[in-house]
Amino acid sequence: MSFTATANGVPSNSTVAMMLGRRRIPIHTSFYWGHKVDILFHCWPGNSVPMYAVALILVFVMAVLVEWLSFTNIVKLKPGTSNDVVGSLLRTGLYGVRTGFSYLVMLAVMSFNGGVFLAAIFGHVIGFMIFGTMAVMKKSGGLDSSKPQSVFV
Repeated sequence: MSFTATANGVPSNSTVAMMLGRRRIPIHTSFYWGHKVDILFHCWPGNSVPMYAVALILVFVMAVLVEWLSFTNIVKLKPGTSNDVVGSLLRTGLYGVRTGFSYLVMLAVMSFNGGVFLAAIFGHVIGFMIFGTMAVMKKSGGLDSSKPQSVFV
């Protein structure tokens, strides 16, 4: 496998093309701006601006979902009950789903597209603002401006 520089509409200092048989796959090694990008799947979203917008929304929603799964307490475990095993398995499954979404967001960001990067960051920030601060407020019984609040409670 050899690496050669290419200039397929992108400056040659930011793209490396990998030769796989006859096909040349551009791999970006620095951030770039534009709607012509492959995110998560080959040829998706392609060259379409509306599909690029859908892809950005999908990355944003996945990042918000990761934050929601980080702070949610859907499965409540009560020690000493017969549902401990089922509850533990459900929590483990939710952890797996959260980890999967986290990796998908990471892989989308690895497209090195600036818009995708910003969509992921904004999704995590908005998700934390909505779900993370609500979790802090529930633990502390509300925000009191006289006491310093810590996110890492």
